[in-house]
Amino acid sequence: MHVSTSGDARSTPLLLLHGGGVAGWMWEPTRRHLADGRRLLIPDLPGHGRSSDQDYVSHDETVAQLVTVLEREERPAAVAGFSLGAQLAVLLAARRPDLVDRVAVVSAQAVPLRAPGPMLALLRATAGLAKMEWFAKLQASALFVPEDLLPLYVQTSAGISRETLLHAVGDNIAFRVPDGWSGFPGPALILAGAREKPLMKKSAALLHSEVPHSILELVEGCGHGIPLQQPAWFARRIETWLG
Repeated sequence: MHVSTSGDARSTPLLLLHGGGVAGWMWEPTRRHLADGRRLLIPDLPGHGRSSDQDYVSHDETVAQLVTVLEREERPAAVAGFSLGAQLAVLLAARRPDLVDRVAVVSAQAVPLRAPGPMLALLRATAGLAKMEWFAKLQASALFVPEDLLPLYVQTSAGISRETLLHAVGDNIAFRVPDGWSGFPGPALILAGAREKPLMKKSAALLHSEVPHSILELVEGCGHGIPLQQPAWFARRIETWLG
């Protein structure tokens, strides 16, 4: 798994986990507003971007790879994830709190779909659309991808295999609050857009209820794309959260 690293290796690392269908480049607008020298770990998750040579197998397999990344650091990391990456952040915090100092969960679905079969069947039949530029641009608009990153989104979308799409989406829509999440001892920040679908708001409330000391915020004016819709605000919120 490709991981970009930058900043002062002696400081607390911040692991940024992107959503499905994008790659580590989605954090570029946020990076522009973070403190200079901050230690950043930004992977391209399996099947995405510069890790597209390996298919996405499962959340479990990906978390195992992320554990290896964090074990190479000299201290526990702050972890922030968006959408699919937010689910991975929850799993990391639940399973390896010794490696996770604090966690920010942005737009994570935590209530599984009741009937995932039809959705996966439709996805299987239409997976080839993701490789078409016109379709990728429509998806980019829904995710609020800025104009300067649109070529990277189109390129990333074209490189995602059918297997990666099915496995990542399959685990995403079946995700539920994992064992261990309620016992996470560190600071937890849970964000969702005020304009997101009810399922996403319900998921955020559920994750918050399981960790009473967590902070829940609905971000006004945002849908499912807070880091790309409001990168300056998001970076300031992360800096405040990091203290």
